[in-house]
Amino acid sequence: MKPAPFTYHRPASLAEALALLRTHGPAAKPIAGGQSLGPMLNMRLARPGHLIDLNDLIELDRVRVKEDMLEIGALTRHHRLANAPEVQRSLPLLGAAAASIGHYAIRQRGTIGGSLAHADPAAQLPLIAVTLGATLVISGPAGTREVAAADFLQSIMTVDLRDGELITALRFPLPVGDLWAFEAFSRRHGDFALVSVALSFARDAEGKIDALRLGLGGVDTVPLRLPEIEARAQGRLADEDTIRDLAAATAAAIAPEDSAKVPAVYRRELAETLVIRAFQSALTREEGA
Repeated sequence: MKPAPFTYHRPASLAEALALLRTHGPAAKPIAGGQSLGPMLNMRLARPGHLIDLNDLIELDRVRVKEDMLEIGALTRHHRLANAPEVQRSLPLLGAAAASIGHYAIRQRGTIGGSLAHADPAAQLPLIAVTLGATLVISGPAGTREVAAADFLQSIMTVDLRDGELITALRFPLPVGDLWAFEAFSRRHGDFALVSVALSFARDAEGKIDALRLGLGGVDTVPLRLPEIEARAQGRLADEDTIRDLAAATAAAIAPEDSAKVPAVYRRELAETLVIRAFQSALTREEGA
């Protein structure tokens, strides 16, 4: 199929893009990489009267460390995110997740802002944003506001984005734990993961877990951060017994949807296995450092 007719706009600045959104209201859709919206247009699941191409908004394509945060412009491509030195130094978990997205061609076009706006609960970048407590910067008719990623992502493809607004940046607080891992399972390479796990933590002088951040994707209508498991881990040795206990507690804490294709019990088993793998991967990386 081909898209329904629309009027194409290519603004040269953020101010011009916001003016177009304000003028055309709900009939307008912004597009950047088009990796989600493009197929929806072709299948006529989305039928905007006006398509606003953001690709000339170079001010939204940036990666920079600012004091106690890593700031990423909404137009930053997945490929750049995976390879940016600033990300590799300060937040390698984010880079690893970005590198796992789809296939090379998708990573060359897809943007972090588009991934968050689309809000697929199995997507990598929303999971990392929730797990690490990121904040979205949103611009619109009323000015600029900031929203925690966990509040922005409300349900499947449902977000706190009001008429006339655009995501302009994502901010990750720094520093985070120096031990990290991203693990995911999908049936085919490049598919969305059935379950994914992201974690970050530190260890004190006695080798005990400190400041664990643990998040899961694909097990609910939004990515989940599990503060009860994080609290359970605090101050414990990162040994096999602890890791298996945390993995079992994680599986017990989630309630994935049951379906004929992917039974809930299967997702819980995947979650338990991936938590174990993630801890093992993080600790192995520490040993090799």
